[in-house]
Amino acid sequence: MASTRHRFHSASPNLLRAGFMFVVFTAIFAGFCVISCNGLYEDQVGVIDWHQQYIGKVKHAVFHSQKSGRKRVIVATEENVIASLNLRRGEIFWRHVLAETDVVDEIDIALGKYVITLSSSGSVIRAWNLPDGQLVWESFLDGSSSSKSLLSVPVDLKNDKENAILVYGRGWLNAVSGIDGELLWRTDFSIGSEDTEVSIERIDLSPDRESIYAIGFIGKSSVAVWVVNPGNGQIMKHEVATYDGGLSLDKLIVTKDTLVALDSARSTIITSSITNGELSLQQTTLSSLLEDFSSEAELLLLKFVGAFALKVDSHILLIKVGNTCSELYLLEKVSEPAIISDGLLLSPEQQAFAVVQHLDKNRVSLTVMLDDGQNNEILKEIVELDPQRGILQKVFINNYLRVDMSHGFRALVIAEDHSLALLQQGEIVWSREDGLAEIIDATTAELPLESDGVSVADVEHNLFEWLKGHLLKLKATLMLASAEEIDVIQARRLNNAEKTKMTRDHNGFRKLLIVLTKAGKLLALHSGDGHIVWSQLIPAFRKTEECQAPSVLKVLPWRIPHQHALDESPAVLIMGKCGLGPDNTGILSFVDSHSGKELESYRLSYPISQVIPLPMTDSTEQRLHLFVDNNARAHLFPRTNEALSMFLKQMSNIYLYFVDIEKGSIRGYGINNQDMSDMVFKDYCFKTRELWSVLFPSELEKIVATVTKMSDEVVHTQAKVLTDQEVLYKYVRKNVLFVVTVSPRAAGPIGSTAPEEAWLVAYLIDTVTGRILHRVTHQGMQGPVHAVFSENWVVYHYFNLRAHRYEMSVIDIYDRSHADTKNVLELMLGHHNLTSPISSYSHVDVEVKSQSYFFSPSVKTIATTSTAKGITSKQLLIGTIGDQVIALDKRFFDPRRSQNPSPAEREDGILPLSEGIPIFPQWRVCEEL
Repeated sequence: MASTRHRFHSASPNLLRAGFMFVVFTAIFAGFCVISCNGLYEDQVGVIDWHQQYIGKVKHAVFHSQKSGRKRVIVATEENVIASLNLRRGEIFWRHVLAETDVVDEIDIALGKYVITLSSSGSVIRAWNLPDGQLVWESFLDGSSSSKSLLSVPVDLKNDKENAILVYGRGWLNAVSGIDGELLWRTDFSIGSEDTEVSIERIDLSPDRESIYAIGFIGKSSVAVWVVNPGNGQIMKHEVATYDGGLSLDKLIVTKDTLVALDSARSTIITSSITNGELSLQQTTLSSLLEDFSSEAELLLLKFVGAFALKVDSHILLIKVGNTCSELYLLEKVSEPAIISDGLLLSPEQQAFAVVQHLDKNRVSLTVMLDDGQNNEILKEIVELDPQRGILQKVFINNYLRVDMSHGFRALVIAEDHSLALLQQGEIVWSREDGLAEIIDATTAELPLESDGVSVADVEHNLFEWLKGHLLKLKATLMLASAEEIDVIQARRLNNAEKTKMTRDHNGFRKLLIVLTKAGKLLALHSGDGHIVWSQLIPAFRKTEECQAPSVLKVLPWRIPHQHALDESPAVLIMGKCGLGPDNTGILSFVDSHSGKELESYRLSYPISQVIPLPMTDSTEQRLHLFVDNNARAHLFPRTNEALSMFLKQMSNIYLYFVDIEKGSIRGYGINNQDMSDMVFKDYCFKTRELWSVLFPSELEKIVATVTKMSDEVVHTQAKVLTDQEVLYKYVRKNVLFVVTVSPRAAGPIGSTAPEEAWLVAYLIDTVTGRILHRVTHQGMQGPVHAVFSENWVVYHYFNLRAHRYEMSVIDIYDRSHADTKNVLELMLGHHNLTSPISSYSHVDVEVKSQSYFFSPSVKTIATTSTAKGITSKQLLIGTIGDQVIALDKRFFDPRRSQNPSPAEREDGILPLSEGIPIFPQWRVCEEL
């Protein structure tokens, strides 16, 4: 090894000083001239850029605000989320998301330290540790019949089972230990009433706390009460009372020791005392409490002591029960829109309740009243609310002691957009956009372009600040900055972060994420840090007299300006319908992507069964769309003469198809260009004609998944050149549908059938001609099936019953029509033109390559990366059941993989074949959420 010697010479002090100044000025000059570069360290790979947690629309809430410790509220939502929220700031202490089928029925707090949840129609009860949300115990309760689910946590039950939790579900009353979840006893109330339907509506304690009352309906005209021994579950007494006029069976409530129901006409209040388990029905006509009512009454399931609530016409009535159950008088009458909370006990003789009413679009009044026989109004506050939250739908109240030992109140309100807010002392203490837990569709929009003429001084405020910032960066680079200067640098980085700017970046990574929630709210999130840029409760999807139950379905790009990007904003199309059924008429709304303003909306006269974005834009850069109704008629939007003229020129090349999963059929249609009636030029409506159909025999196959390519996917080149100069031609036609069917026995959950009775069949079907391009059968397999279709390949995920593990298969399809052009030289000099038009009706000679691999994780969804030019190699993005995202190189799913690849194949990047796809930690795009 050669050695190098260094020789040092002495130098004069002036020369040293000159050299030092040269080095300093060179470093300063380099600091100003260097081009900034961003990178990642190894430990930053897979770290979440930003992460936000939401819980959905709250349906149950229990406050836990003891004097010491953290004050919190426990909530359960319609998205099957159980969460503990900080009552001071609204942040999540802990959160659990249950399965889609594990619907939360009730929640409560037991022993001051456990959160008790009842779910799955009363068949699963769990106890969670209150401070950290850890599961303490879990019990499964059997039952054969369907019934209402009820949960009761007695606080001072006078028996030897003081920790018992009462659960009614699936026709049985169960007593479960609050300490370990052990089943203590269970009782069936249907014994002796086998010929009559029994419906238990309430579980309550007797006034002396020494017995349990179960109250419900028997048949259509009788109410019954069962008195149960809390020690062993034995029925001590059973009383039945019949009302000759018939009863309304939808609701029954018990307030203190009084049963309340309505007659079948909902015009008479039926009451009875249940003291000692005895029934004596009394009736009070609604006209004696309220004059001139026209509609049927409705019992509201609100919890009061000695009172109950009714909804009549456009009013809510709070009715007080007197000394006897027949003595009823009106306590409060509230005009809608308004909401009333449950009663909150302040003392054995005193309870409070809240009334929230809308004064106008921006203001609501919160009134807290005391029900102590005088109905005192103790609090009234006016609160300013964002009008984009809509009408408040539910309120929960909680009290606290002020310094002067008087009662203060806070209210938790749920709004029309499913947001959550805490009101206290006339202010919004905190609010949460929990509707973002219910996103049903999303798209992206470009940010505005940065205007020309913006100087560096304007961007960095002024030239001095710009120079000061770079000098601080230089001092930090040379490790000369003080601690205070480092803090200033960190603050500048946060304030001037490139990724959170509201303008486009050069590479197009900064975008607006336009998301649509179940509540009909549209929000724009910044892709840099996830903050909400704007939100809009879409006016077209608000409840009206003409449309009582509007629902949203999809959000689509409508206008993407390129030529007028500085003058016009992009717009999105919101598609929905007036109701939840398949025959409800459609609703369209067009919203500006930069401001969130609704531009226009349409209430259609026909239902929308399918929407087809067309590859055409008009002079205003609005994309043409076809909306297909249930009668297979296609309606053109935008409804302009220019759009109609463009569509008529391309009408013969437009095809559509329908998939009917129930009937097991796929049918293809074309536009009927023979019928040019007035309906076309007046209503922009076109008839279609059926061209082909594929029917799957119901006794052998059932459709479980269909996947198509992205309509705007960019393919860089059709030719795939191999190392040996051979050329493969991708089959990149966009009119290909991937269909997966399974045997009828394999359509259930995993393990519901034997491997010999299960099979999975994958199809590639041309949607223009109905021709089946490829068919492959997997024996002993079943769903669920998740798939992604891109360029000329399909990857799909399913379960292998024989191996008891998941598998993934890949299908690559190539066009052999250019088989005579086998190498690059012929491709360059030959007479073939790959850009020439091709027809689906011409002869198709395809070559299919496929391969299967074991894949360990359970999968929720599969997608693939895409780029503007389609040059970058593809990666599969796999969302797992554990809420992780895994990025896998497409090379792992190359069907040409073999155990011993040749040198040429290795040069092509083909990996050695293995039976499974390996998962390395660095391939996880994000950690567990």
